[in-house]
Amino acid sequence: MRALLFAAFLMLPFDAAAQTSVAFGSNAANANAPVEVSADSLSVDQSNGTAVFSGDVVIGQGTLRLAAPRVLVVYRADSQEISRLEASGGVTLVDGEDAAEARDATYNLDTRTIVMEGDVLLTQGPSALTSNRMVVDLDANTAQMTGRVKTVLQQSN
Repeated sequence: MRALLFAAFLMLPFDAAAQTSVAFGSNAANANAPVEVSADSLSVDQSNGTAVFSGDVVIGQGTLRLAAPRVLVVYRADSQEISRLEASGGVTLVDGEDAAEARDATYNLDTRTIVMEGDVLLTQGPSALTSNRMVVDLDANTAQMTGRVKTVLQQSN
């Protein structure tokens, strides 16, 4: 009977208000790889060093792919290099076998972190986790999920 109750407990949804750390990415992300962008339109504002890509935006760097309806590109003040990307309107992030979705995401190229916020869904093979916020560390290939982390733990027979 105890084993049956324990097995039933493991099949319940898992809620955690604390943060959860998970592996993320293919470990092949190259910080020096060029950032490739494709979109339906581009608007550049030279006065503040930004550009807005809109319409089916797809951004790639090495094995990393980010897709969203709109992405704001912020350039460093002292050069033509990208400082950060701010994606909005429903974002999909894929690296290797891992995929995540959220309402918004910010990719800071200096710190090599991606912050995804708003109804985050992370899938890794048959596993799925949800949370309010996820911070991906591309150098460590990890992600920290916070704010009502939820998953279902699947058990094999």
